Amino acid sequence: MAHNSWSDPDSSFATDFRTAKHTPFFEPIINTFNDGGYKPNVSYHYNPDVAAYHYGVRHPMKPFRLMLTDHLVSGYKLHEQMDLYQTERASKEELLNFHSADYIEFLQRITPQNSTKFADDLKKFNIGDDCPVFDGMYDYCQFYAGASLDASRKLISGMSDIAINWSGGLHHAKKYEPSGFCYVNDIVMAILNLLRVHPRVLYIDIDLHHGDGVQEAFYLTDRVMTVSFHKYNGEFFPGTGNYDETGVGKGKHFALNVPLQDGIDDSSYVKLFKSVIEPVITKFRPTVIIQQCGADSLGYDRLGCFNLNIKAHGECVKYVKSFGIPMMCLGGGGYTPRNVSRLWCYETSIMTNNELSSKLPDDIPFRSWFEPDYSLHPNLGDRFENKNTKKYLDNLRVQLMENLRYLNQAPSVQMQEIPPDLQNLTTDEETKILDRLKRESKFDKYKDEQRYYINKKDESRRGELLD
Repeated sequence: MAHNSWSDPDSSFATDFRTAKHTPFFEPIINTFNDGGYKPNVSYHYNPDVAAYHYGVRHPMKPFRLMLTDHLVSGYKLHEQMDLYQTERASKEELLNFHSADYIEFLQRITPQNSTKFADDLKKFNIGDDCPVFDGMYDYCQFYAGASLDASRKLISGMSDIAINWSGGLHHAKKYEPSGFCYVNDIVMAILNLLRVHPRVLYIDIDLHHGDGVQEAFYLTDRVMTVSFHKYNGEFFPGTGNYDETGVGKGKHFALNVPLQDGIDDSSYVKLFKSVIEPVITKFRPTVIIQQCGADSLGYDRLGCFNLNIKAHGECVKYVKSFGIPMMCLGGGGYTPRNVSRLWCYETSIMTNNELSSKLPDDIPFRSWFEPDYSLHPNLGDRFENKNTKKYLDNLRVQLMENLRYLNQAPSVQMQEIPPDLQNLTTDEETKILDRLKRESKFDKYKDEQRYYINKKDESRRGELLD
């Protein structure tokens, strides 16, 4: 008789209602061969307010995909496997760590109601169809950037081995302007914070589009290596990301681009990804990794042109995790919300070492979004002809290995005092927190003394007096 897995919805073994009600939707993966039993401490950084923002009726970017993701994560009970942090907004000072003052002030002032007064600024700051003005735009930027900064702090402090922020990963935003649906670059801000402590940061991007904003920000440094897998033909947005873009000056050879054609399939993508990432990590020796997990590289994405299934995309994330290096997982593109949420829920399960049932839980809100199959793994891999021939991929791999040949050793960083972190607190707020902690410390000391007295009294023999 063939073995039927507990997670197989077509299993021949039926269960009664009461049993099904108490059956978990995930099964822990313990001591797997691939990751050597690595069990990281995972944190999930979110703010439910982010999902409420709206770019516009016809705009492909739908922040409510984050709400669907959170519902799937909680529906599978994965929230029980992680530390959960409801994050604060990024402060203006934190946004200014990377972005220019005039641009941030523009984001603060502009609204759909007063936009006609900013006609010149709209052109100056690249506001248009891709990056429209919408209600609460500045608040939205603060929320998703704040979550990435919070994730970076948890990695720095050692409270987390892997930190997840699916609302982040907006990799196109530039220092002076928005681009490609991205208004502020949370990735750059998180990397800048990590660089206070970590000598080398590796950024890996598996979005459909080139991670141009992050590459541009660190194009001149050897402390950040950017690796991007994306579609490239010279015209596809953003029009950058050919294999000959490798960095400038001190950053020469610390940018690696993997330009791909339409229709790449699971096996080709995963094989190429692993063959590139292994020597990158071996040579660069990063002390922390940021992986941007853009879901528009999946098949059947509204703006996509690849044939990747959810498991193949997740296999790339699992491979990076297997190196056991502190890691931040961010969202990014993805314009078919039901598949975006499926993917990010599945990759959350990978981070937490859990195998999920392919049948979606019955009681999740908005379950009708996932009809007709109600599956975590629909077939997404047969929409486009694969134009990435074996010859093309072999030649590309040779070129990438040639680029990596120049990375003979990991760049070293001189020891110096760690610069202060912007903790999103004013001096007055910080003073109040310190005063509260001092009061709590005095109270704890008093309670300890009380407990000591009570314990001694309980331990005394009958007839003894205790001062």
